[in-house]
Amino acid sequence: MSDAIEVQDLVKVYPGGNRAVDGLSLRIRAGEVFGLLGPNGSGKTTTVRILVTLLARTSGTARVGGHDVTADIRKVREIIGYAGQTIGIDDDLTARENLVLQGRLHRMSGVAAEKRAVELLEIMSLTQVADVRAARFSGGMRRRLDLVQALVHAPPVLFLDEPTTGMDPQSRLALWQYLDRLRRDGVTILLTTQYLEEADRACDRVAIMDRGKLLRSGSPAAMKDELGADRVTFTLTSALAEDAYDRAAHVVGRYPEVARVEQVEPLVLSVRDTGAALPTIIRHLESEYIRILTVRNSAVTLDDVFLRYTGHKVRADPGLGRPAMSAAFAAMHGGKVPQ
Repeated sequence: MSDAIEVQDLVKVYPGGNRAVDGLSLRIRAGEVFGLLGPNGSGKTTTVRILVTLLARTSGTARVGGHDVTADIRKVREIIGYAGQTIGIDDDLTARENLVLQGRLHRMSGVAAEKRAVELLEIMSLTQVADVRAARFSGGMRRRLDLVQALVHAPPVLFLDEPTTGMDPQSRLALWQYLDRLRRDGVTILLTTQYLEEADRACDRVAIMDRGKLLRSGSPAAMKDELGADRVTFTLTSALAEDAYDRAAHVVGRYPEVARVEQVEPLVLSVRDTGAALPTIIRHLESEYIRILTVRNSAVTLDDVFLRYTGHKVRADPGLGRPAMSAAFAAMHGGKVPQ
C-alpha cells in the first residue's frame, strides 16, 4: 500500500527559537486513520499546519499524495480537506451557503455543490437549520458546520485538528461513524485529538509526540500490549497509621509481578498476570496488617500509554507564533505561506 503522507526529518523553528517540531519522521499509508497525540505544545498542530500548506517548514521534507507541501502547494490543496482548531465559517452566510461556497471554491458545479451540501447537513443533523445564518448557531453547531466544510469536495486526504472538541456525544458519534465510512472508501485521515478513547477505537495507528519529537508510534493495541500490565488501585482503611500507604508500596514493590508503583496514595500498581498475582499481593498486604478497603482492577488504556511516554504533569502551550490562516482563505488564495 502506498504512502499518502510522508514526513522526513521535519523541523520547524519559530522566531525566538521555539523548536516546535524537531526531526519528525512519519509515513502514513493511503486509507489509514492515523492519530497524532501529545500534550499541549508538543508540536501536533504545527505539524498539521505544515502538511496542509499553511505554514512553512524550517527544514526536512513533507509530501501529501506524492506532492511536496512547499513546491506543490496548489496540488496539495486540491486533494486535501482541513478543519483546524479555529472555526472558519462565514457568520453572514447560512449553513447551506457556507458549504456551497466551499464547494464552488473547489471548482464544483453549482448543482454538485448544492447536492453535497444537503448530504453533509444531514450527516451532522443540521438540515433543520440549513437556511439559518451561522451567526445564530451555538458553539457545537458551528464546530459541526466547520468540520463538514472540509468534506465538501470529497478529498482523498483529510486533516482534522481536534475535530470533536466542543461537540456533544451524539454529534461526536455521528462524526466518527461517517469517518469510518470514509475510511472504508479509502480516504486517508490524519487527526489530532484530546479524547484518547476515541483515538483508541478509531485509529489504525497513533503516534505520540512531545516537545516536537516522535516518542512512539504503532497500533493502539500493540502500544497497550507493550506495557504488559493492568492497573490495580488499592484503597486502604482510614483507621490505619499515616504511613500505611508507604508501607504498602514497600511491601508490594518486592514482588516481580508488580511492574511498577505508579502512585502511593491511593496505591496504584501496574501488575502483570493480574488474575494469578492479585490474590498473592492481597494476602501479603494483609499479613503485614495492612487492611484493604477496596480493590479496583482496570485494563491498560491508551491514556496509560500516553502518560507512560509523556509524564503526568500538564504543561502550558508555549504558543504557535502568528495566528493560523483560515481554511476558506487558503482555498481562495494561493499566496505566500506564512513563515
